[in-house]
Amino acid sequence: MRLRPSVLGLARTSAAAYAAFFGLNAQAAPPAEPKGITAAFGNTIKALYPDGKHQRIWLKPDGTWDAVGRRGKATSGKWTQKGDKVCLRQSRPIPIPISYCTDFPTDGGVGAVWTGKDMAGEPIRITVVRGIERP
Repeated sequence: MRLRPSVLGLARTSAAAYAAFFGLNAQAAPPAEPKGITAAFGNTIKALYPDGKHQRIWLKPDGTWDAVGRRGKATSGKWTQKGDKVCLRQSRPIPIPISYCTDFPTDGGVGAVWTGKDMAGEPIRITVVRGIERP
């Protein structure tokens, strides 16, 4: 079977375009993973307590947060950043007039792990986990 010159030229052009497109895409660098507080957006911050239970917190870029405590109760409020700390102020179910602040590594991203203390001073292990992980 013999191809006409116009069909043969089109096939060569298509093959070259295909190779160029996929060659350029293969060289493109993956987007940089967010660091610090922005790494938490769209992901889950898990606090592991000594009793083996977890608290899960979800920070939103608009300055609000939602959480499910280690006893399964939902809470929410507003968050702020103060240097290398994130501060949470609860508004639901009961407004609490003080903020809880804890370290949040400015160079950490998804997978970052560090230690801290909860509001009562109990030691916790904090991790940023990819995705919204519900209990």
